[in-house]
Formats: sequence, C-alpha cells, structure tokens
Amino acid sequence: MTATDAHPPSTWEVPSSGAARFNWEYGQGRERLLALYQKGKDRQWDSDLRIDWHIDVDPHDALGTPDELIPLFGTHHWRRMDERERAELRRHYASWLFSQFLHGEQGAMVCAARIVEAAPDLDAKFYSATQTMDEARHAEVYSRFLREKVGLVYPINDNLQSLLGDTLRDSRWDMPYLGMQVLIEGLALAAFGMLRDTTDKELPRQILTFVMQDEARHVAFGRMALRDHYAQLSQAEVREREDFVVEGCYLMRDRFLGLEVLENFGIPRQEAVRLTEQSEFTHFFRKLLFRRIVPCVKDIGLLGERLRRAFVDLGVLDLGGTGLELLMADDEDRAERLDRARFEREEAARRKEVAEAVERGSEA
Repeated sequence: MTATDAHPPSTWEVPSSGAARFNWEYGQGRERLLALYQKGKDRQWDSDLRIDWHIDVDPHDALGTPDELIPLFGTHHWRRMDERERAELRRHYASWLFSQFLHGEQGAMVCAARIVEAAPDLDAKFYSATQTMDEARHAEVYSRFLREKVGLVYPINDNLQSLLGDTLRDSRWDMPYLGMQVLIEGLALAAFGMLRDTTDKELPRQILTFVMQDEARHVAFGRMALRDHYAQLSQAEVREREDFVVEGCYLMRDRFLGLEVLENFGIPRQEAVRLTEQSEFTHFFRKLLFRRIVPCVKDIGLLGERLRRAFVDLGVLDLGGTGLELLMADDEDRAERLDRARFEREEAARRKEVAEAVERGSEA
C-alpha cells in the first residue's frame, strides 16, 4: 500500500441491509436532541471563509509537530538519514495522518446519512442531517489541505476500513452510532486534540480546532441517543453491542501506527511493527486515544465485564473517570477563542489601513 499524488481512483462498495424508517409524529421530540439540532444549525460554517487558506505551508513540515512523535526517531534508521530524507519522512507522516482523518470523515458522512435513513426517531434524523453536512465539510477541509499544502495522499488504513465495513453492513439501526460516534470519532477526536495541542503551525491548528468544535456535538448526540436506547435492551442485546465495542477497540488500537509509511521507506513490515511497538510515543498515544472512548462507553451503559477486561488489557480502564463534558466544553471554547483572535487581528489591520489612508490624505 503506497501513497499517491492524488486520491486513490477506486471506489469501495459496502453491501448494506436494514430498513429505511419514516416517522409521522412531527410534533414530538426529545428536548435535548432538538436543542442539539438547533445548535447544529446555528454552528454551520464555510471553510472558505473561516479558515485562512492563504497561510503558506512547508510540505516537509506541514504539521509542525516534534520529531519525537515519529516512531523512527532515535533509531539507527533515523541516525542514518540526512536532513532531506528526514524532511520527506515528515511529509509522509503528515500525509498519512491527515489522510486517515480524511477517510474517517468520509466514513462519518456516510454513517450520518445512514442514521438519517434508519433511525426511528425524527429528532435523531433532524440532528443527523446537520451532522452529514458537518462531515462533508470536514472531508472537504482535510482533502484540500492534503491536495494544496502537502501534495500527497495515503489510502485508507486496513483497520479503519474493516471497522467501517462492519459498522455499515450491520442491519441494526444503532450500529452506525456505536461504530462511528463512539469508536471511530472518539479516537479521531483524541488524535485531533493531540495534534492541535502540539503543532506550531497556524493552518493545521485552525483546521483541527474548528473540526473538533463540530465533533464535540456529534459525540454528545451519540451519547444521548444510545443511552436512551440501550436502557431498553435485553442483557443479550447489550452483550452483543459490548462484543462489537471490544472488537472495534482492538482494531482502533492499531489504526494510527503508520506502518505503511515505514514500509514506503524500505523498512520490512515485521521490523516496522517492532520499531513502532518499542516507541515510547506509541504507548503514550494509544492510551491517549481512548481518553474519550472509555467514559463514553461507560456513560451509555456498555461497560460490562468483558469490556472491562479488554480495557485492562489495553491499559486504559483508569480513563473511565475522564470528564467528557469538560473536554467537549474546552473544544468549543478553543474554537471561539481562535475566531475572536482572528477577528481582532483583522480589525487591527483595518484600523491601520484607515489610519494610513488618513495620514496620506493629510499630506497631500
């Protein structure tokens, strides 16, 4: 599997089953979800206007993150590389990460559309319609960054594709919620946050911050809808969902290893796995990735014995007490602060232009 200078040309068809559901009770709905729907409408934004695409980006340092985040850092492979080779490795890692974000966002768009079709409640359909638009915008943003600023796109990671396929092929209407809102987007949010907080580059910071503001609403929506639904299920039905989460967590654990990048630099697969597993950052990052999943799974009522054992094996059970509400409130606050800072810069620039024009007029 190699990177390309354009998007992979092939399409992926996932056979699906399940019913399209209509609901004729237009006057009813859960206030919490309708309030979230209103928020989703209010917070729509245009990436051409909100993101400053004029910012220059060095494709060989597109994300501006520390080299320690690359599994090869400090190894004999890294020491043998000259600066040109290291720069190209940085480019490939940036491309690989944002490519997986891009593919995940397209998956989220398809899953949100599936929820519109299959969810039995009209309030859930309403909100999912706004989310479908959000995910389309996110895919647009990541695609533009890769095409215009990096010039390199990687194919979808096998683990992400596998979980997406399992999610979309399942006929139960709640599975797109569980697979996408809880697992795929939960891990993506953690990865977005890590990059947002470590990058020293303005453009990727803007992209990640504004996308995370939307995703905070999406996760809140999934929690509300699934908590209500799972409270009504039998123990056997709950165990089925728990088994799905267990399998998905192990798939997602290896989603962000980036083995394809190392293989593109001539490192055999087995050695690439060994080097990545030995990386201190890999262990830290894996734990970080589950920071939003464990408390969410607990909140919706799926933290049974088998899932507890899986979280112990993954070393993340202690994250169950993480405050999701605080994390999501912080995601929203950061986006608002970024907007205010840009507005203030633009206002200052306009005032300066006016002052200079007045000064030139007085000198004439």
